[in-house]
Amino acid sequence: MKVTINDVAKYAGVSIKTVSRVTNKEPSVRQATIDKVNQAIAALNYQPNLAARNLAGTKSYVIAFVYDNPNAYYVIDMQNGILSSCKQRGYELLIHPCDAKSNGICQELTDLVRHARLSGLVLTPPLSEDPKVLAALDAIDANYVRIVAGDEKSKDSAGGLSVLVNDKHGAVAITQHLIELGHKQIAFISGDQQHKSTEERLAGYKLAMETNGLPVNSDFIINGEYSFESGVEGAKKLLNNVKRPTAIVACNDEIAAGALFAARLEGVAIPSELSIVGFEDSPFSRQTWPKLTTVHQPNGKIAQTATELLIANLNKSEKPLKNKVFIPQAVLRDSSASPQK
Repeated sequence: MKVTINDVAKYAGVSIKTVSRVTNKEPSVRQATIDKVNQAIAALNYQPNLAARNLAGTKSYVIAFVYDNPNAYYVIDMQNGILSSCKQRGYELLIHPCDAKSNGICQELTDLVRHARLSGLVLTPPLSEDPKVLAALDAIDANYVRIVAGDEKSKDSAGGLSVLVNDKHGAVAITQHLIELGHKQIAFISGDQQHKSTEERLAGYKLAMETNGLPVNSDFIINGEYSFESGVEGAKKLLNNVKRPTAIVACNDEIAAGALFAARLEGVAIPSELSIVGFEDSPFSRQTWPKLTTVHQPNGKIAQTATELLIANLNKSEKPLKNKVFIPQAVLRDSSASPQK
């Protein structure tokens, strides 16, 4: 027979209400009582019925991960980070992929909140950076946390709950690495224009170039998307220039892997003839040959932190957490070297 909350209460010698408070991780429960109930849960292998709990009370225990991103590695890392926090705090995770460019995206997300009775949403770019989406969610008093590009200066003015990633700092660091190797002709392949991360990473690249007195060649800046194919096409354009760059900064590892593939097709040796660096430190960066120099961005930890921030602010009895900023760092591998003399 299925173990019920009544069985747990009887085994632990406490009331059903107390078991409920422990499984809901409510505050002001004595640690000795928490331990006693958790021991009973473990001994009986009790699994709380979250669906029933949601229907029985006014509070929902479902958080949605909302995204529009073709990178499977990114999605999995974010999903695992959110899920780890949900499991710790007794919440269920609903995964909702969508098309951020859809004309009906605002209605789609407001319907999702209402129909799934969501506690809150974890919004990732570009949805987390779309004023129309945010206004639609605010209009129905939806709870959400945003993962966005930004720095310490924008942390307190980010608006609502936010986890910020200092993409600009990461781009400065990786471009500076190439400059210190001796590169002067450095190109940049961007990601999707609707992502603020693209804007911030491009700004970081330009800042590093200008700080070191190097010209920013408009022919060396290629608009693209966050995809392998975009890296292939972008690198082909650069390698067909009369004057080729000696290094490429790609807006993410997927683009960098595509650029590396295109260079191979052109017979260009990496890194002796062309250095290629990426961003995010995804599995793409370790599956290429040579392995990519890149910028480490802990997507799983970022997602976990965003979910903890959301849940802490949902539980009014807890002390709300403050917005947090992650600072990506350069990871040096084999795809970058000094240019040929």
